Amino acid sequence: MKDIRQWLNEYQESHLNPTNKLIHWICIPPIVLAVWGFLRAIPVGTDAVNAATVTGAAALVYYAVLSWRLAIGVAVVFVMLYSVVQWSYDALGVTAHLWAMAAVFVAAWVGQFIGHNIEGRRPSFFKDLQFLLIGPLWLLADVYRRLDVAIDSRKAGAAG
Repeated sequence: MKDIRQWLNEYQESHLNPTNKLIHWICIPPIVLAVWGFLRAIPVGTDAVNAATVTGAAALVYYAVLSWRLAIGVAVVFVMLYSVVQWSYDALGVTAHLWAMAAVFVAAWVGQFIGHNIEGRRPSFFKDLQFLLIGPLWLLADVYRRLDVAIDSRKAGAAG
């Protein structure tokens, strides 16, 4: 299994262009939000335990295996995003909620593909679907690096 730095370094290879990076900062959080929004609309469970929260918990386990430090940050972000999802689900009703999530999802993916067109490289997930889970970690790892917070046992600014 690849370690967190291998995943992040490999993901970085197709995200070097500053415009593509900016687009990813703008588009990845709404994609995560929309996926959770779709999962929340599955009519099982409660507000607290449902397809979205169970999937989020599974993602957190995967992230913790890669980097418990990043998993803590992701958990905080997940709580914020899920709050928006739950508000949308409650305020809009299922049908309007799904339409809103679909609009966000499509717009954000259009942005992602525009970014990769500018970059001149295919999205990483074409190589390995796990990169769909690595994208959010890549953003958070950048935040950690800027704050000089380590993502693993190595110094925060350490290369590769």
